[in-house]
Amino acid sequence: MTGAKSESSMPDWEKRFRAPRVSLPDWAEDAPDRSLFVSNATGTYELYAWDRATGAQRQATARPNGTTDGLLSPDGAWIWWFDDKDGDEFGVWRRQPFTGGADEEATPGLAPSYPAGLALARDGRTAIVGRSTDEDGTTIHVAREGEEPFELYRHRESAGVGDLSHDGSLIAIEHTEHGDAMHSALRVLRPDGTTVTELDDSKGGTQELGLEVLGFAPVDGDTRLLIGHQRRGRWEPLVWDVVSGEETELALDLPGDVSADWYPDGAALLVAHSFEARSELFRYDLASRELTSIPTPPGSVSGATARPDGSVEFLWSSAAEPPAVRSTTGRVVLDPPGMTCPPSVAVEDVWVTGPGGRIHALIQKPAGASGPLPTVFDLHGGPTWHDSDSFAAGPAAWVDHGYAVVQINYRGSTGYGRAWTDALKHRVGLIELEDVAAVRDWAVSSGLADPRRLVLTGGSWGGYLTLLGLGTQPDAWTVGIAVVPVADYVTAYHDEMEALKAMDRTLLGGTPEEVPDRFRASSPLTYVDEVKAPVYISAGVNDPRCPIRQIDNYVKRLESRGAAHEVYRYDAGHGSLVVGERIKQVRLELDFAKRHLPE
Repeated sequence: MTGAKSESSMPDWEKRFRAPRVSLPDWAEDAPDRSLFVSNATGTYELYAWDRATGAQRQATARPNGTTDGLLSPDGAWIWWFDDKDGDEFGVWRRQPFTGGADEEATPGLAPSYPAGLALARDGRTAIVGRSTDEDGTTIHVAREGEEPFELYRHRESAGVGDLSHDGSLIAIEHTEHGDAMHSALRVLRPDGTTVTELDDSKGGTQELGLEVLGFAPVDGDTRLLIGHQRRGRWEPLVWDVVSGEETELALDLPGDVSADWYPDGAALLVAHSFEARSELFRYDLASRELTSIPTPPGSVSGATARPDGSVEFLWSSAAEPPAVRSTTGRVVLDPPGMTCPPSVAVEDVWVTGPGGRIHALIQKPAGASGPLPTVFDLHGGPTWHDSDSFAAGPAAWVDHGYAVVQINYRGSTGYGRAWTDALKHRVGLIELEDVAAVRDWAVSSGLADPRRLVLTGGSWGGYLTLLGLGTQPDAWTVGIAVVPVADYVTAYHDEMEALKAMDRTLLGGTPEEVPDRFRASSPLTYVDEVKAPVYISAGVNDPRCPIRQIDNYVKRLESRGAAHEVYRYDAGHGSLVVGERIKQVRLELDFAKRHLPE
């Protein structure tokens, strides 16, 4: 819908979905004028090549269900993209010339799999390819153009490619051979498979501490690896020389989680600090140990990169202001043509005392509205994720229709320290819902929420919590809307992709056969006969994360007792990359709530 008449008659909530969006551009290390980004300009999210020198932009992929997983080769010659079937996340890597041309299979000899990381060498012919399958667990391969790929690593537990050093001589991987999928260890290998060194912060200790690869220094012969650690109860970066073993911790006096990336000369770090649902950027000089603020507006930075000229590009938004790719030079980096995305309303911060500590909630409500209001409790996915002061078209649509929206960073959420994130083990789902209940009680007692008109909703893990909440708190909610949820935990475990099986074993302490009581206690199916509220469920029939069979099991139980429910199935995976499909889904959700909430 691009005509002036159709745009003028379109409601703001729909414009927010249709307005052109772009991701933070990735750029080629040895050809920085060549960039790759994702956009919904055609109505489907696809990859685009951008030649900054000429300004030319070209759509690189065109698939019915969209494409978002892509990477530029360091020389800028190739666009690599992951080719799955209708969102099932199982496929192969393909590539095409940056300037255009036919796609070709990038790693002949490697069978289809779930992806487990990819790193491309500067020689233009070598790739380190991570794969995951139900049969093999995780394997990592070296694939060189014109040669048969060979296996570098194999283990039943989840693992992935971290990074490849600038000269291609060192490969960093993250692995969970110790069986804890929430806390990775690190190993550095040579391309022949020999081990250089290892680092495991959980080994021999009483605490479960994780490590993550942030990237090798972008300098030939430099053996420094930037990693993230949790040694002081939150994520922080340090520089690890993988040959000498020297570890250099950074002198950062910042209260929240901290990540970092290299400046192109390897002399400084671009630091991202996330604290209480907002984020900010800094430059850290490694020689002087000086931390300098990079001015950004209040809100959230969802990605940032330092360019060769020293400028920083970042993707910024707030709950009220739509996203934009900005630069410290003062300009907007990418400004796609088309309709302007309407703003929404700002969030208000609320802290609620809960059974496990203070819970941070973000509140949006229609401008000038006073309670009690019909209220949507929108639960985030993950669970290792968090809601932030960032722009989201879904919550804004509810606000446009007169609802207050409450987002809750329950235990299990990131951004509030390691203990908060790790707190949900074994009583999975039930712990998060204790926090949701505390915030619900506050919302009602404060006069914000009308207790007769409460909607519980969420996608993925949020959809799981929605169904579990409707069953374990049946008198608390008026309507439930679950998007791509876990509904039957045991069946979901057996049908889901291998990496998620590992995560569930970590969360629950074993398989359904080993800890049946825990799976039973955490499964929405266990409580389906207690559900009183009308239930709406939407699901992708190709979803490898929350597979369709376990949802069908839950729906059959609703049907057997004549419970009020509706189900919408669509031909995609864990959500849709097609704008029109997403609008259809939101329209169905809004309509379901309107029909089932009292006036």
